[in-house]
Amino acid sequence: MGAAVRSITFDCHDPATLARFWSAVTGGRPADGPQGEQWSSVRLPDDHHPRTLTFIRVPESRTVKNRVHLDLQADTTLDEEIARITRLGATVLDDIRGPLGIGFAVLADPEGNEFCVESSHAEITAARSRPTPPPGG
Repeated sequence: MGAAVRSITFDCHDPATLARFWSAVTGGRPADGPQGEQWSSVRLPDDHHPRTLTFIRVPESRTVKNRVHLDLQADTTLDEEIARITRLGATVLDDIRGPLGIGFAVLADPEGNEFCVESSHAEITAARSRPTPPPGG
């Protein structure tokens, strides 16, 4: 038996703003209990694990690349999910797709925390059923 991951915590400048952003991205809702200027928390949908994303105010800014990041999987298409999340305030940093057109994109949330969005399960299944294009073609 091991310890369960209950929450992923982000250091940030504006907990409420990041909680609203990540709530919209994940379909979560504000967690129960008091929240304030120093922290906010998002309760993720019941089928998500971990169950909570927590945002804690810190005075310092992020200065280097994240050492840990979230990987999300699109439930529509990768292009549609990138468009939806950028409308919410994310920035696309890189788009990495292989010859079958599947892969992932690296995005940053409104405070610059990097995360990835992967092709949907349906896109991956469809791509794997198509013949692989020849190199350079």
